[in-house]
Amino acid sequence: MSLNIEHTTSSIHLSRKSLQENLSFIRSVVGKDVVVSSVVKGNAYGHGIETFTQLAYKCGVRHFSVFSGDEAYSVYHSLPGDAEIMIMGFLRPEQLDWAIRKGISFFAFTFQILEQSIELSRKHHKKARVHIEVETGMNRTGFDQKNWDRVIGLLKNHEAELEVSGLCTHFAGAESIANYYRNEKQKEVYKKAVELFKKNDIHPERLHTCCSAAMMRYPEMHYDMVRVGIMQYGFWPSPEIFTEYVSSTPDKHSPLKRLISWTTQVMSVKSVNTGEFIGYGTNFMAPYPMRVAIIPVGYAHGFSRSMSNQGKVLVRGKVATVVGMVNMNSIAVDITDIPNVDTGDEVILIGKKGRQERSVASFSELSSQLNYELLTRLPFDIPRKIVK
Repeated sequence: MSLNIEHTTSSIHLSRKSLQENLSFIRSVVGKDVVVSSVVKGNAYGHGIETFTQLAYKCGVRHFSVFSGDEAYSVYHSLPGDAEIMIMGFLRPEQLDWAIRKGISFFAFTFQILEQSIELSRKHHKKARVHIEVETGMNRTGFDQKNWDRVIGLLKNHEAELEVSGLCTHFAGAESIANYYRNEKQKEVYKKAVELFKKNDIHPERLHTCCSAAMMRYPEMHYDMVRVGIMQYGFWPSPEIFTEYVSSTPDKHSPLKRLISWTTQVMSVKSVNTGEFIGYGTNFMAPYPMRVAIIPVGYAHGFSRSMSNQGKVLVRGKVATVVGMVNMNSIAVDITDIPNVDTGDEVILIGKKGRQERSVASFSELSSQLNYELLTRLPFDIPRKIVK
């Protein structure tokens, strides 16, 4: 008999139907001519980069954006050859070499990247596909305006080595109206860059500026491609963006559907007498005779310690509250009022059962984490599975 050594304490499921609906909504926002690039950095926002990209490909996505060379490698080996990959951030020299050989495009935001790309292009007799990132006010990465002429000169002198796949920038907080003035200035700077490049007869294959929030808030900035992250997974970038959308639509409902559900099972059931403490220390005392279920998920699995004595899960379709401290590998939940709970019963950490739901938002409200942060903290080794 062989031993199953797969991670078995919990599993994550991704809904194909939900992704299809989300992509249809995104397409309705940007139109049929704009490329939708699926942003899968951060392990596809915790959804599992290999599993999610395969799911997205089956749903018609052909362009994927990652942060780094290792993420690009994962996507490259997960998908057929017609999928396009764009690296938006960090590349070690050997990864840059690999990207050029494989025809993978990447952001260029320093002269060092451009110079290395020219050398590697000559070495491999293959053009480097660069997206020139311009600094417009984010003050993170990108060429400052004072260097644009030098960039243009370098591109014109090395047309045999450098293919200008894109001209891009990133908005500094499009999800918040507090950044309105700053974003408006960024728009002006980016448009100036586009004008300058075209004036010098450099015509990037794609102009792109928008993340999910900017896609919703700045339709005039869609250009040739949008880079959609959080919204494809069924989450709004911020309450502001959601409120703006629902206030402009008659039915007042969100068209986005959450892909992710996270489940585990009851590990053991225990009775606790009045006045006894549960778990480490004296963090929780039973105020009455209680029954608790021990669940094999803890902060090592992304279930934050800040949810001690307040986090909630679903057991047999009913809400059960965490009692005591969240441990590294387990939690205890109150099942006193939930009859017939037994070892092996399903526990829903994120997801829906009947009329009850535990959402990622409910986690983040309790733990003061953003949806983004909580999702990306889900461990890589939890198996991700595609469901209908």
